[in-house]
Amino acid sequence: MDLKEILSRLEIGNEVEIVKVLLQYNQENSQTFTFDKNEENLQIKVCRSLLTALGTQEGPCCQRASLETLRILSRDKRALDPVATREGLLVLAGLAQLPSAQDGADPADSLQEDTLTPEQESVVVEALKCLCNVVYNSPAAQQVCADLKLAHSLCTHLRSRCGRHAVGLFSLRLLFLLTALRPDVRASLQSQLPAVRLLREVLERTLQVRWVGPYEAGAPEPEAAPLPTEDNERAMEALKAMFNLTLTDPAEEDGQHQVRLIIGVMRHLLLLRTETEEKTEEAHSHAVNLLSNLPAACLDVLIDVPVQGGQEQYGGNNMAAVQVLLDFLEKRIDKQGSNYKEGLTPVLSLLTEGSRRHRHIRRFIKAQVLPPLKEAKVRPEIGTTIRNKLVRLMTHVDMGVKQGAAEFLFVLCKESVDNLLKYTGYGNAAGHLVAKGLLAGGRGETKYSDDEDSDTEEYKSVKPLINPITGHVEEPMPNPMEEMTEEQKEYEAQKMVIMLDELIRKGVIQPMGVRKDCTVAPLEETLRQHTHESSGSDTD
Repeated sequence: MDLKEILSRLEIGNEVEIVKVLLQYNQENSQTFTFDKNEENLQIKVCRSLLTALGTQEGPCCQRASLETLRILSRDKRALDPVATREGLLVLAGLAQLPSAQDGADPADSLQEDTLTPEQESVVVEALKCLCNVVYNSPAAQQVCADLKLAHSLCTHLRSRCGRHAVGLFSLRLLFLLTALRPDVRASLQSQLPAVRLLREVLERTLQVRWVGPYEAGAPEPEAAPLPTEDNERAMEALKAMFNLTLTDPAEEDGQHQVRLIIGVMRHLLLLRTETEEKTEEAHSHAVNLLSNLPAACLDVLIDVPVQGGQEQYGGNNMAAVQVLLDFLEKRIDKQGSNYKEGLTPVLSLLTEGSRRHRHIRRFIKAQVLPPLKEAKVRPEIGTTIRNKLVRLMTHVDMGVKQGAAEFLFVLCKESVDNLLKYTGYGNAAGHLVAKGLLAGGRGETKYSDDEDSDTEEYKSVKPLINPITGHVEEPMPNPMEEMTEEQKEYEAQKMVIMLDELIRKGVIQPMGVRKDCTVAPLEETLRQHTHESSGSDTD
């Protein structure tokens, strides 16, 4: 279907014909849409005509078809000029049931969820999809939406819309885009705890959270059905929006209360399973990202719950959620072709800060990551244990991954240089120790308990034989001179002298000596100094 044909039908204004040509165009371009630079002006004209048609009283069928066409055209940033205006966005916001607070409208007066017919709901969904495309592709549209305070209208309507999957999903997606692309919108909503509280309530309803304690959500039943795909999709969008709104720590008392409630919901999410393993990993990834934003002091909520049958425990604490995080870390390490920086940095940071602030979390993790050494015949980076994998990351090419893995192991070692070297070897740990100014040994500034880990008898027996650089016991190297005759030894010595002389003459190496003040200097200078001093003493 040609855009010129669509434009001519729009100008005639026959609704039946308009719907017919638009549906055909949408079907042809729903999956693939090729941008033709020669049709740029035509695309703009069609977008303008569609907005004009949408501003009139049309039936839901025509509105839905027009919005779908507009959504397809909005994939081209060059066609957005008529849409990314106050008038254009007000049309879309009105069809999405999002009246602007700037226009004096009360969002609570808009059409509520239980009054939406299926036809009206489809129009609302298409309008929200259009807004998502336009906001994502147009900085001008982002500015207009900020001026119209559409994010505030979204927050108001999410309370009633969350029950309808598509409406709730794209409302949350639009809120995520606005808070991600506009720092001023994010700051405005961050100053209002109800926005964070709203998203938490959306998550609670979506995940069917049952509170059984102050910050304790009832654990999912082992035989419970997996989280449905639609609920999982809405939860992911809510988590992404909440991530943007928790980039700064709330200082208010109620803010800390909200943080603990959010962590309680995240613990519940970590223990849930979805319909596929891939979706479960995605849910855990978003939960990790959000938890990384929250104050580490509040992470005790993850473990301060009663231990139930079959769950991990340590020191009377429920470690089920921490075990999920540790398993998630190892899966991300093993994932071939993954972006290590994006996939590993958040979970490494979360586990590091949790271990630093909470002794029981650190001890539980260390028992699995750095168990007492029983043998040291293999280099620390060789093997399939999580310790081996983390030590390999200490020399990763990406600086963020390398530092994250090293700091995690350092904290598990209570920031003791000697303990870190014991588990990783000097060669793997040197870079991290140099960065922290601890190459000569010592401890970090963080205070840990005085209890020390005891070495196993097996480790003690081989400790003197361990090469501190590689961190393992090396097989003794054969002496190459054992089977040489005296003539062969003399020949090799003369050969070495000749090679050294050649290197010195070419300036590759320079012989050095030690001055009287114990500093190093070229050999000739030190010889002159010693000769002068000797002649002076002879004269006396």
